Amino acid sequence: MKRRTAREKAIQCLFQMDLAEVNFQDAYDLVMEDSKEDGSFMVHLVKKTTENREAIDAEIKKYLRGWQLERIANVDRAILRLAFYEMMFEQDTPPRVIMNEAIELAKLFSDEQSSRFVNGVLSAYVQAQEASQV
Repeated sequence: MKRRTAREKAIQCLFQMDLAEVNFQDAYDLVMEDSKEDGSFMVHLVKKTTENREAIDAEIKKYLRGWQLERIANVDRAILRLAFYEMMFEQDTPPRVIMNEAIELAKLFSDEQSSRFVNGVLSAYVQAQEASQV
C-alpha cells in the first residue's frame, strides 16, 4: 500500500474511532473491507496517533487561533492529529511533505476552507519548530 493510501485509510479509521467511538479493529475491518494490500503502515499510523493522542492534542491546541479542538470538524481533527503525530514522532518524512499530504487529505475528505485551515495550523507549527532549531 502506498503511503498516501495508508494515510487516507488512517484518516478514515481515526474519524470512525473519534466520531462513532468504534474500536480500532472494527474501524480497520470497515476501511480495509476488500483490500488485499498490506496495511501495516496504516495500522502503525492509527495506533501510534491514538497512543499519543493526549500529547498531540495538547500540541495542536497551541496553534489554533480562535478555535477549540473539540469544535473543529471531526475529519479536520483526524487530519491534524495524524499530521501532528508524524511531525512530532516520526523522523523519516520531512515536515513539509507531511504538511502537503495533510492539505491534500483535507481537500479529499473536506473542502477548500478546511484545507486552508489545516495549512494554517500546520504552517504555524512547522515555523515554530524551525525557529526553535535556529
